[in-house]
Amino acid sequence: MSTTQATLDLIKASRQAPNNELAKAWTQSNSAVSGITAYDLEGPAKQLYPVITPLRNKLPRVVGGVGIQANWRAITGVNVNGLSIGLGQGNRGGVQSAATKDFFAAFKGLGLDDNVTFEADMAARGFDDMKALAVESLLRATMIGEEFVILGGNSSVSFGTTPTPSVSTATTGGSLPASTAYSLIAVALSLEGVHNSSIAGGIPALVIRNNADGSTDSYGGGSAQKSASGTVTTGGGTATNTVSGTVAPVTGAVGYAWFFGPAGSEVLTAITTINSVLITAAGTGTQTAASLPASDNSTNDLIFDGFLSLAAKSGSNAYHYSMPTGTPGAGTPLTANGDGGIVEIDDALKSLWDNYKLSPSKIYVSSQEQKNITAKILASSANGTQRFTIDAKQGALAGGFVVRSYLNPYSMAGAVEIPIEIHPNLAPGTILFFTEELPYPLSNVAAINQMKLRRDYYQIEWPMVSRKYQYGVYFDGVLQSYAPFSLGVITNIANG
Repeated sequence: MSTTQATLDLIKASRQAPNNELAKAWTQSNSAVSGITAYDLEGPAKQLYPVITPLRNKLPRVVGGVGIQANWRAITGVNVNGLSIGLGQGNRGGVQSAATKDFFAAFKGLGLDDNVTFEADMAARGFDDMKALAVESLLRATMIGEEFVILGGNSSVSFGTTPTPSVSTATTGGSLPASTAYSLIAVALSLEGVHNSSIAGGIPALVIRNNADGSTDSYGGGSAQKSASGTVTTGGGTATNTVSGTVAPVTGAVGYAWFFGPAGSEVLTAITTINSVLITAAGTGTQTAASLPASDNSTNDLIFDGFLSLAAKSGSNAYHYSMPTGTPGAGTPLTANGDGGIVEIDDALKSLWDNYKLSPSKIYVSSQEQKNITAKILASSANGTQRFTIDAKQGALAGGFVVRSYLNPYSMAGAVEIPIEIHPNLAPGTILFFTEELPYPLSNVAAINQMKLRRDYYQIEWPMVSRKYQYGVYFDGVLQSYAPFSLGVITNIANG
């Protein structure tokens, strides 16, 4: 193909014409999704969420449950009358009495559903398998939910009506106006209630859930019946007032919601993990106390009792201690014993030994309690409490210390080291003592705690009634604790 003078003239003319298409330069687009630009997308999708299930991972899963509940009987004591075993000459011994107790735990079905539209499946081709991703995500979400229920599920410990707050006022430290009448209403919260509550979103009462098949289920969201109103009138001549309130601790509760304002117009103002509050300004929440039902919604009968509820349950004989109220809004933190330990932890360990001759194998805490335990133990004035071996290579020194275990002196084997672990779902202000092994020979208990299952995890791909692939992942069982007395809980711990 030859280039003629006419062709060259046309090219020169086009280069001199600014509006001609041939004169435009090809430049990189400023947007990743426009222009003639490749899209550098790595597949498959990254799954950046935690799946932390320490209790679920530890518990044996025993399949074979039948009927509607797991049942077992236990001999909880022998010679409970304390008869002397001495024998008179030629005589037989006294007739001892044994204590027995029947236990049961009802099976519950748990699980979640999801769906993938035809369009979503087609759009993801070459990038990710949407149907497999949906089922995998369902399994992980169910495991995360099971961990939460194992820790703090509450199906049987009813809180009833929250005690009426004791209310007081001070003339400094806040911005409340003078000579104004205020009302304070409290609501006790379970672990589920605390986790699902916020100032902006409110607290859950009776929850009505819409299900994947069009049905509905209703359950308690973890809040007790609201208290009666505690009232007070601010004093002073300036708008610097505060209002504080306290309630008697509610067994099983790990938090409290506080509704504050003029009588009849109280709004959600604070959520605490101690049984008191200090209010310095008007509440910013939109949920009103008047909108709460006049009923107790602390229990969820769709789930089983977790360890916190088993410890709080009447007759469990577990160690359960609530810290003193202390200063309203500040509460009472853990107490250093001056010898490198914590008074309240020592008391719990001593009680478990004195009453049941056992030592816990784990102490579960929140990040708040991990920090406070470390600070109190490291600040101990006892000589020789700690010895640090520091390896500073090439002048590099890592800062920070953490107490990772606690030495229990109350054991037949001498001092026993108990690991301290942060649990992702444990509310601030609560400590759980967990026991994995009974020191009782021939107890007929292979594992103190286990998941007794009628059916372990299973997946269902439901028949299509629309252009959606529909999936569910479920299991059916219950947390079975043969020795709830081996549990221990400390609640109402203030930060500090």
